Amino acid sequence: MALWRGSAYAGFLALVVGCIFLLEPQLPGSALRSLWSSLQLGPAPAPLGPGSPEGRLAAAWDALIVRPARRWRRVAVGVNACVDVVLSGVKLLQALGLNPENGKDHSVLHSRNDLKETFVHFMGKGAAAERFFSDKETFHDIARIASEFPGAQHYVGGNAALIGQKLAANSDLKVLLCGPVGPKLHELLDDNVFVPPESLQEVDEFHLILEYQAGEEWGQLKAPHANRFIFSHDLSNGAMNMLEVFVSSLEEFQPDLVILSGLHMMEGQSKELQRKRLLEVVTSISDVPTGIPIHLELASMTNRELMSSMVLQQVFPAVTSLGLNEQELLFLSQSASGPHSSLSSWNGVPDVGMVSDILFWILKEHGRSKSRASDLTRIHFHTLAYHILATVDRHWANQLAAVAAGARVAGTQACATETIDASQVSLRAPQEFMTSHSEAGSRIVVNPNEPVVEWHREGISFHFTPVLVCKDPIRTVGLGDAISAEGLFYSEVHPHY
Repeated sequence: MALWRGSAYAGFLALVVGCIFLLEPQLPGSALRSLWSSLQLGPAPAPLGPGSPEGRLAAAWDALIVRPARRWRRVAVGVNACVDVVLSGVKLLQALGLNPENGKDHSVLHSRNDLKETFVHFMGKGAAAERFFSDKETFHDIARIASEFPGAQHYVGGNAALIGQKLAANSDLKVLLCGPVGPKLHELLDDNVFVPPESLQEVDEFHLILEYQAGEEWGQLKAPHANRFIFSHDLSNGAMNMLEVFVSSLEEFQPDLVILSGLHMMEGQSKELQRKRLLEVVTSISDVPTGIPIHLELASMTNRELMSSMVLQQVFPAVTSLGLNEQELLFLSQSASGPHSSLSSWNGVPDVGMVSDILFWILKEHGRSKSRASDLTRIHFHTLAYHILATVDRHWANQLAAVAAGARVAGTQACATETIDASQVSLRAPQEFMTSHSEAGSRIVVNPNEPVVEWHREGISFHFTPVLVCKDPIRTVGLGDAISAEGLFYSEVHPHY
């Protein structure tokens, strides 16, 4: 009789747990397993959801991604904007009568041959890059051919415009965009994006985006990853012409978050103009009222002096948050002799411990501390296989959700799906890694059921999550901007900031 009563009791409690799940399907699996365990009914049931690691990881993200308690209401974004003309790189270069021999990197493109050599160099690595094309007539000739090419597509372009467009998808957010906005770009922008009249111009700036797929071949060349090569002859963005318009618009708009991008566009300018303009950037940023966080989105750069003496020393301390990828991170360290700067390039997926060391160094040497007048407290690092958010403690909240949201949007946007489709993505992050190579780090084993890993180092917190990489990406352009926008959207800055 006692045995029967025990079985009935167990069955009844199991029914209760089942009812809880039916009534509260959003309740995290960990809570249900904890409840089951506390009832002493033996081992917890297996996690619910699809069986593949990708499916389990996507389901775990969905449970983790929650909106912050204090949300942004008004976001101002500037200052680079353009129209992206997206097409197959190989097909365009073939149409220009070029062949795939002799890959070589050129920091500035002066001719069609420079374009071909630099494209071949980066396609062979499967790496993203962006270059300035110095010859106006040749560029416009190539741009006309590209724009009229069968299958060429026109999109919102420029980091600021892409970030603004992504944020504007949230109807409860007001977005101001300052940048050189021509008629085609204005037509492409979301209705929720406000452009001040001073930002409108008669002619669009065009950027050519040459895409290639993983495994795509051209002669002896074979791309290891899907990626893109960007080039332009863009003088408005190159001189950051809209910077003053941007800063003067802030007083009336009253944003609670400012996002700045476009510094990399200055590489086509003379050294003297770069130096002068960067000082004006720092002065302009310092005019933003105290307490409004400023996020700086970096992009591909080749000028070490510009990166080191100017950006790292002058601009970083004036901003609150950074967004960058693996190329920009390593170039930053190489430019200032930081950790692992002897490394010439990443070999495949960037080593997590090395990335972590460089992020730590940036925040320790150039971030906020009691002894340093710097505002920098947050870095969002993204690479194809994983993301890391590094923050100075007590300045940011909800970063677990923010890093997960940034990684999730990388998978959905690349595959052009509303939600993660486990059959279209693959988990390519390292299965285990060390959190540091500069000191005795911890060994982490990645678990798809608990996809965000956190560790701490001298007052700096790190949040790591894998990315579910799209197997057959529809479009790679603007992924970094979407990632940073989504990460910021879910971030919360502490009021005492």
